[in-house]
Amino acid sequence: MGEPLVSIIIPVYNGEATISRCLKSVLFQDYLNLEILAVNDGSTDQSLALCRELADYDSRIQVIDQPNAGVSAARNHGLSLARGKYIPFLDCDDWITADATARMTARAEESGCDMVIADFYRVDQDRMELKTHIRNPHMMNRQEFCRCMMDEPADFYYGVLWNKLFRRDMIEAHHLRCDTELSWCEDFLFNLQYIRHAETFCAIQAPVYYYVKTRGSLVSTEVSRPARVWKVRRMLLQYYRELYQSMGMYEENKGKINSFMIAVARDGKVSRIGYRGSGPESTYGEELEWLGPLAD
Repeated sequence: MGEPLVSIIIPVYNGEATISRCLKSVLFQDYLNLEILAVNDGSTDQSLALCRELADYDSRIQVIDQPNAGVSAARNHGLSLARGKYIPFLDCDDWITADATARMTARAEESGCDMVIADFYRVDQDRMELKTHIRNPHMMNRQEFCRCMMDEPADFYYGVLWNKLFRRDMIEAHHLRCDTELSWCEDFLFNLQYIRHAETFCAIQAPVYYYVKTRGSLVSTEVSRPARVWKVRRMLLQYYRELYQSMGMYEENKGKINSFMIAVARDGKVSRIGYRGSGPESTYGEELEWLGPLAD
């Protein structure tokens, strides 16, 4: 049996400085049966031209151009076109390890689980930190997974889309899409809705993703607006609480669950780079060598 098709969705907005590195990290995956949906969201720089240049090099890249409508609309556009069995998301200023797709897809195929979640690196200029949380190497049911999430609900590990592998049939069966009305925490809302329908979960205790911390990013901007943050958190708490109520877990854990309202979204502290990549001796520069000249 051949490898199942994997549809990688990449929303692109004004990413001319990083999009080549991002796309090339996908093209150089150990896993070959990919379709790469680069959704240009009305960029005003050279992002679209760079995407098209790489699409000319590799036909697995499909470039979709749309008027600026936001990251959620771009992701939804990608979902509407995706044909793969599995869906991972990737942001245009980040990149993935060469074995990311192979690792996550193999885990999904061998276990039959509904979601795979993985560790990642958080990169801040010349600093980085490994982000991890679930240490259980076995398949978990929804209750077990949600007990882990309850400990750190506002952690990026659980909140973002890009360190996870989703099943497209489940997304389509339940008509799941990103909320275009939200400009912050829309990832977590999608995850909560998906988790509500998923039965089984697997965690990979290895980093597969490099998340680049952007100074002045939307997350840091939104956190500086307490009234807006409070409104969004109240809405998310409703979905979060309903998830645990549906499993009969709310009453015994309501103190912990309701503490989500005061938790701060965290993408991790950083420490000086000691290594980067899979080997203990690899360095910042060495990890980028395999990306070739377009990583410059």
